[in-house]
Formats: sequence, C-alpha cells, structure tokens
Amino acid sequence: MSDFVPTSDNDLLVWFDHFLMLISADKEIAAADLAALTAAKADFHIKIDHLNETAARAKQATADKNASRNNLVNLIRAEARRIKARASYSEGQGAHFGIIGRKDSHDLSSSRPELSGIDHTDGVVTLMFSKYNSDGVNIYTKRGDDADWVLLVRATISPFIDVRPLLERGKPELRHYCVTYVLKDKEIGLYSNEIVINCTP
Repeated sequence: MSDFVPTSDNDLLVWFDHFLMLISADKEIAAADLAALTAAKADFHIKIDHLNETAARAKQATADKNASRNNLVNLIRAEARRIKARASYSEGQGAHFGIIGRKDSHDLSSSRPELSGIDHTDGVVTLMFSKYNSDGVNIYTKRGDDADWVLLVRATISPFIDVRPLLERGKPELRHYCVTYVLKDKEIGLYSNEIVINCTP
C-alpha cells in the first residue's frame, strides 16, 4: 500500500491545506494538536517560499555573471583586434599582451572530463568541469528512485549550478552526477568518473 502523504512539496501543500480545513471542523481533535498542525503548515509554507527565492536568486546570479563575463570578453576581443590591426603589430607584441591563442591539442575522443561538486544545502549544487576545446558537456544525474541516468542539461560554461529542490523537504538526498564532452552537438570521448553529492537540507 502506498503512503497517503504526497511525495512532491506542491502536492503536499495542496493536500494538507484540504486536510487541515476538514480536521479543523472535527470536534474530537485536541486543540494542542490542531495548533501544532497549523504552526507546522505555516512553517512549511515559509520554508518553501525561502527555497524558491534561493533557487531564483542562484539562477539570476548565474545569468548576471554570464552576462558580465560576455561583456568583458567582447571588450577584450575588440581591443585585441585593434591591436592586431596596427601597422606596427608583431607576433612578439601579441605574445607580450597575451592575445595569441594557444592551440589546444587535447584529444577529446580518448579523454574523460574532470568533474567535482559542492553542496550549498536545500538542493543547490555547484558543479565544476573541464572543458578544453569542447563546446561544453552533457550533465547526467540520478537521484531518488532513478534507475537510469537522466540528462540534466548541456552546460557550456563551468561552473553549472543545479538548483532543483530536494525531493523531500527537510531530508538529505544523494545525487549522482557524471558528464561527457560535447563537440558540434555530438557527445565525444569517455564519461567522467561518477561523483556523489550529499545534499543537505
């Protein structure tokens, strides 16, 4: 027999609101028990709101950082083009300014990405990965009752922040991650070693 308590947080909130409405009219429930249930409901709503706000802030912070980086890189590349367009430009000057790219000879077809992660509580995990001359990585994950790896996202910039909420609010969760390089929309090379992150509430 399955548990009557819904698994997802949103379903639990809807179910409990209905349950509390009905049980509030039950004349046999003790006043102290009803007060405890009402307080627990209010606390759970607050924690869910906090979680959603944290996830939104983390997502926005990542977007802001990426936009700032893109602006910086565009300005750098524009200035490098102007330097290289000078009549007096030489390879020596390019080396001096550090504006000559190094040829990346990393063989993606026979290598595996490096992967590490950090838990930030409430389901927020930062994943750092090597990119080399790939277009990015596909990040795969397993958690809960997942039997197979699930594609989480294609990440083109490291680090990537996983902001999924915990499957069960207030309970720790083990998340498994692995990644593989992507080049021209195709996976290439070997999968990284699997890492396991203990996500704490």
